[in-house]
Amino acid sequence: MINTLIGIKKDMTSTYDSRGRRVGATMVEIKPNLVAQVKTAEGKDGYDALQLGYGTKKSVKKPQLGHVKAAGLDAKVRWFREVPTSPRLRGVSGDEVGEDLKPGTEIKLDQVFSIGDAVKVTGNSKGKGFQGGVRRHGFHGGPKTHGQSDRLRAPGAIGSGTTPGRVYKGKKMAGHMGTTQASVKNLEVVGLDKTSNLLVIKGAIPGSIGSLVIVTKLGRIKGYTPPPEEKPSEEEEEPSELADQRISESEEKEITDTPINRDTETPKEGEENAKG
Repeated sequence: MINTLIGIKKDMTSTYDSRGRRVGATMVEIKPNLVAQVKTAEGKDGYDALQLGYGTKKSVKKPQLGHVKAAGLDAKVRWFREVPTSPRLRGVSGDEVGEDLKPGTEIKLDQVFSIGDAVKVTGNSKGKGFQGGVRRHGFHGGPKTHGQSDRLRAPGAIGSGTTPGRVYKGKKMAGHMGTTQASVKNLEVVGLDKTSNLLVIKGAIPGSIGSLVIVTKLGRIKGYTPPPEEKPSEEEEEPSELADQRISESEEKEITDTPINRDTETPKEGEENAKG
């Protein structure tokens, strides 16, 4: 089952969820993804996956051009990402379309996602530069009193004593913060615009504006109920059958309510003989 697409993070906005609450949301632009390669467990790759291509750029190196040309595409694809699939390739609509899911196929936004879905968004977090242990790892710092002068935000001792006499790898210390892969799960899809290829996701997602993100469908939000359908207003035109019925009723009423002029009535045969 295809449940993952590639997109670009856009601006944040505010909208209303299915419960009528005003919430912050992030807009993700997901244009049609191109299938660049299909990998199967029976083939030379040894596992099931799809390689998706997204975006274009002015200049692409020759190996990428040859890879795209082999897939039957005539586009300068900017990004390639691999997403896992089930052993039996199924179409995005749930039908068996393994034969149709070939390199060069386009997968659109509304074929995978819908309002009320629970999704996971993966991207590279924003870079924060070189940061100390207090900000990077949440260290509490040293004491604020008892002669403390310049050790408030210091990391403290980092060694482990005579044995082993060294600092363990992975010790939490000051260093570069951000620009690492991060994922946020169980976010709700609160809007979908097919014409603009925009997916509106409740809450914040990793990455800066314009960065690449991978959106994966996890299921449906528990307890989600779609909004009620709008009822037609009274000013709207009535159906043709009701309109014809009202017209016939009004005509009958006019006929029954029309006054009869006694002077213009034609005399009966007996009255004519009596006058004669």
